[in-house]
This record gives sequence, C-alpha cells and structure tokens, in this order.
Amino acid sequence: MQLRDANLRKLQGQSFDVLVVGGGINGASSAAALSGKGVSVALIDRGDFAGSTSMHSSNLVWGGIKYMESGDFALVRKLCQSRNHLIRSYPSTVREIRFLTTINRGFRHHPLVPWAGAWLYWLMGNAFTRRPHFLKPSAIKAREPVIDVASALGGFEYSDAYLYDNDARFVFNFVRGALDYGGVAANYVEYLDARREGDLWVTQVRDRMTDATFEIRSRVLINAAGPWVDALNQRAGQHTQHQHVFSKGIHLIVPRLTDSKRVLAFFADDGRPFFVIPMGQRTCIGTTDTRVEQPDVETTADDIRFVLDNINKRLALAKPLGESDIISTRCGVRPLAVKAAQGEERDFLNLSRKHAIDLDADRRHLSIFGGKLTDCLNVGEEVVEVVKGLGIAIPFPTQRWYGEPAAAVREAFMQQARLMNLDALTSAQAAEPLSQRLWRRYGTQALEMLEVIRQDVRQAEVLIEGTEYLRVELEQARHREMVTRLEDFLRRRSKIALVVPEKSIRQSPGLREACDILFGDQADLRLEEYFAASGESHREAGTAGPVSLGARQA
Repeated sequence: MQLRDANLRKLQGQSFDVLVVGGGINGASSAAALSGKGVSVALIDRGDFAGSTSMHSSNLVWGGIKYMESGDFALVRKLCQSRNHLIRSYPSTVREIRFLTTINRGFRHHPLVPWAGAWLYWLMGNAFTRRPHFLKPSAIKAREPVIDVASALGGFEYSDAYLYDNDARFVFNFVRGALDYGGVAANYVEYLDARREGDLWVTQVRDRMTDATFEIRSRVLINAAGPWVDALNQRAGQHTQHQHVFSKGIHLIVPRLTDSKRVLAFFADDGRPFFVIPMGQRTCIGTTDTRVEQPDVETTADDIRFVLDNINKRLALAKPLGESDIISTRCGVRPLAVKAAQGEERDFLNLSRKHAIDLDADRRHLSIFGGKLTDCLNVGEEVVEVVKGLGIAIPFPTQRWYGEPAAAVREAFMQQARLMNLDALTSAQAAEPLSQRLWRRYGTQALEMLEVIRQDVRQAEVLIEGTEYLRVELEQARHREMVTRLEDFLRRRSKIALVVPEKSIRQSPGLREACDILFGDQADLRLEEYFAASGESHREAGTAGPVSLGARQA
C-alpha cells in the first residue's frame, strides 16, 4: 500500500497538466503516452485499473475480420496495422494465433465466400501473418477432432493475435509505464464532480478505501471512464457529439477442451461469431452480444444456456458441457460509440468498436468513446496530439512510450538466467520456462528479481498451489503493482481467479502467506473481504459457485 499512499499525497499536493479519469485501456494508454512524452499526468479509477470492460475481453488482438462483411474496410485496415504493430512491439505478450473457422449448412454464405474474405483480410494486413487456407470437412476433423463436422460444408484457417497473459495485466502494464515515466496514479479513487476555476479544472474525488475526499487540480481533464463516460459528462456539464450504447458479452471458462493452441471459430445459432479460445489448462468459450441499457451487468441463466447450447452443438465432446463444468465467468459491456444525433436510427449489431475523441477546446476537456485493446497505441498517440493542440507543452514529442525493452536488455537478462540455471527451477506444471515468464511479465524489473532469487532460492517457489506465481512475484506485486484488494491480484494482476476454482483458492495453504506479503497486518481483512464479495456474487447468480475439475494452471 506504500505506493498508493505516496501517490494519494501527490494527487493532493501537486497541480497537473492532465488528469485522466478512468484506468481502462483508453485511460491507461493515454496516461502512458502523455507521461512518456514528459507531460505531468495524474490517473485515477473508482475501482481497480482495468476493473470493468478491459478485464472481460476475449483476450484477442485482432484486425476486425467481422467488419469485412459490413464493408468497413478502412477500419479493418487500421485495426490490422494496429495488430501488426502490437505484435512487433510486444513479441513476448502479443502473439500470432491461428483461427479455424467452420461453416455449417444454413449459414448465410457458402464457405468459399468467407474464405475469399480471409484472403482479402490477410492482404489488408500487409500479409504480415501466415496465409489463410481453405479446409474441407475432413481436413477440419483431421486438425481438430473435437469439432463435430456432421453439418459442416467446409471452413478456413487464418491468423490474428492473442494476449499470452490476461487482458487486465496488459492494461496494467500501461499504468505501470505511466508511473515509471513520472506519472501519478491511484486506484479506488472515485470522481465526484469537477468545476472550472480560471484556467484549471478542480476535480473533487473520494478515496474509497477511507472515505476521505480531496481535490485534484489540472489544466486538462480527460474523461476515459469507459462505459461511464456519459454519466461523468453529465456531472461536469459537458455536451458531446458522441454517446455510448452497450452490448453485453459473456465468456465461460471451462476445463481445456482441446490440446491445440488455436482458436476455434463458429457462427452461433443467431449468426454471430462464437469462439473456443485456449487459456493454458483452460478453455474460454463465448461470446454473447446482447443490447443493454446500462453498463452494470451480470451473467444470467439465459446467457449461460446460450453459450453451453451453442458449444455442445458444435463440438463432439464425450460428455456435453454443463453448468457444473464452469470454473468462472467473464461478463461485461462493450461501450459502442455512436453519434448522439443518430438517436435510435442505427443497426445495433453492425456497430463497430472504433473509438472517438470529443473535444471541448474552450474548457480543455476530452471524452474518449468506444475503443478496444487492439487500437490502444493509436488512442495514446491521438490523445497526445489533442493535448498538444490545447497548448500543453510536450517536452519529448518523439519519445517511444510503449513496447518491450530493447533486445540487448533481454539478452542480458537471459544470459544471467542461463548462468544461474534459472529454468531448472521451473515448476513441473508450468506452461513455459521460468526465464520466459519473468521476462514477459516484468521486463527490466526481472533483472532485479534474478538477484532476489540468487540470494534466496525459496523466492522461486510457487506460493499458491495450482498456479505459477512465485514468492518473488508477490513481493514485486506488493511494491510495484498497487494491489489494494485481494481481487486486484487474483483477478487482474494475475488470472488465478479465472482459471482456479474458488474452492481450491480457499484451500490453498499458500494463500495466507500471499496475503501476508501483499497486505501485512491487513491480511485477515482482505481475505474476509474477498470471500464475502465472492459469496455474494454467487448468491445473486443463484449458483453455489464453480467446482474443482482437475488440473489447474494460472
């Protein structure tokens, strides 16, 4: 908590060039871009960073192949370029993955039509990934025996990308980047109101951990509150060209359904894309696309039934998936940007995830609508340009603010890891060598972690059974990752709560030690808080909670 406490004091004691409200992907990338280029930035979120839409994605970084059908080629081209840029910039984290799409009888197009579209998609992405291939039903079955091809006409395989770690971890790394460049960020700080005083914004906020209120002063105010952008604008008296409509999507996490490391893509009964996504020892299935009027949503019995019915129809499983197989769920809304003047005159299902930045130059106020993980670097760069246009100096305009450390730094880390035989300490259940894991997740900080392990080899031991998280990583989280509540670590800095059943988490002998490391004398409070909230969510959903189903890995 030392990092957060120090930043709370800075928020109250300094005046900033820019205050960013909202720590999802739009706010985090904006803060990282501005800080990296030398702008004085503060970032707050009413919950944890990436605590809403940004932690409920499919973990995919894709060029928007579904927008090919609606003819939005400019958006597809832009997203493909963004995907390619992320793969180049984060080679350890953003990786190419194959998608195997099966077309069944009754689909609106013959399989050759989407296959031709996949070729155009590949070319629009500068042929950056592996080529598409057309597949007969027999070839689909040979590649993926788990697919039921009884109704298949054919299919095709093409490439996009995915996040090796979870989406929330990817977002937090931008927050950590903003901090490394001198930005000031704090989670669980809620925006209450904002007013203009001369040339400054004075934003009243509340520390949700203590209920204390205070003010933050800034020259520019950026509303990056994701699904709550409209609500915050109403409080600040801001009128914008855009507004949000909401689509609810859910995913179910179940035991691993196939050993292959490719995404299986289908079209659900309602014609929308439907995915089976690898997640280590687990599989993520979904999603739904349901219009809702408010951003606060939860998984319903109908949602679960829809996903299970669709997956059971399309896979040849020894036993159909049921509710008892569900380890965890992901449920959130996609905030879709529309022109306010459109009213209800729009085709909801064909709305894209493109972002829009509305500017009130007179009041120096920005609102960021829509957006997705794939487009995050563009959002950051665009925000810098808009802020520059408002008269804010950009001290280091050409500074690169994103991406993994230089190859020479990586090689220095790997050489030290080889010299100390680090990979020999890799857990038998791990999905990758320990050196790769530490580098991907911590970059230059991994060098310091090597020294800690050299001094005490116990720091390389897995602490929470059924996961890959080491003692040294818990220490890192305590000092550098602003873990304020236990859920911040279990669900967002890691994906433990997604892939390990709650019963197993409760019974893990290392959980108490992890809490001692993270929270010190508040360990009991944070444990009780987490399981009380978890139990309440199960009661609201009308379930007893997920059960253990064997092998676990996070």
